[in-house]
Amino acid sequence: MTASTEGMVIDSAMPTYDVVITEHIVVPRDPLTTFAAARDLDLLRVHTPLLDTAMWIRQLPQRLTGRPVPRQPRLVVGEGVGLPGWLVLGQRPGREIAFGAVGRFWRPVIEWRDVDAADFPGFAEPGWGKIAANFSVLPYGADKTLLSYECRTATTDPESARNFARYWWLIRPVVAYILRATLRQIRADAQALR
Repeated sequence: MTASTEGMVIDSAMPTYDVVITEHIVVPRDPLTTFAAARDLDLLRVHTPLLDTAMWIRQLPQRLTGRPVPRQPRLVVGEGVGLPGWLVLGQRPGREIAFGAVGRFWRPVIEWRDVDAADFPGFAEPGWGKIAANFSVLPYGADKTLLSYECRTATTDPESARNFARYWWLIRPVVAYILRATLRQIRADAQALR
């Protein structure tokens, strides 16, 4: 696998953004195996005590409304994610898969909006935020991979930007922790593939 000058899917999906967070991990497997582990990751398998507590707290407002919190059997990026509002934005086979969502995720009970992948980059209806994330791989030495997980967020108007900024101030450390926990799970999955 050689480095490519081809642009990244995430750059096409969200070239400008309000915030970005990126985490990396070295995986002692080749890039194709590592990419397969990332693409096929079931996000519901990413667990730590802190992560499970954070997710429980995030779902608390919905629990307090008396409405049940929907349970998904699997959340696999390579299978289209499987959540309202979430979609695969595209991929460069063996190198990158990007996914995203449109929503009002700063609210106590998140409101998601379904948007087609082709409409995602230009979506600008006021009152919404967009998340674009990706897993990407690069060769690292002779037989290892640098696996990256990047998450970008953009808002569509000044009021949403203010609301999101307050939310981001609170949630940013948790997002970084989630990204790192996800990368560790992908590394473990890649190491288990034979």
